[in-house]
Amino acid sequence: MPDNPNEKRPGAKELSPQEAEAQAVREKTERLRALRLAHEAANPLAAERATPVRSAPRQKTKKGSAKAVPLSDWLSAQDQSGRRK
Repeated sequence: MPDNPNEKRPGAKELSPQEAEAQAVREKTERLRALRLAHEAANPLAAERATPVRSAPRQKTKKGSAKAVPLSDWLSAQDQSGRRK
């Protein structure tokens, strides 16, 4: 693997800048994953502590027992209070 991602490889076809960047990201991710797995294999206790524990998603609670007001009632209340003219 060349050190410079912009460096041409022998026998490689020309890639667009977006494709070259995506390829570089995939290679970097693969390299970092291999390093992480090697580190976890060497230090099994550290891998257990580093694993985040996800809790169940929170349930949304309903606010009070306020019912939806029909639009016509809301508009007439706005007219009466002087907000709509």
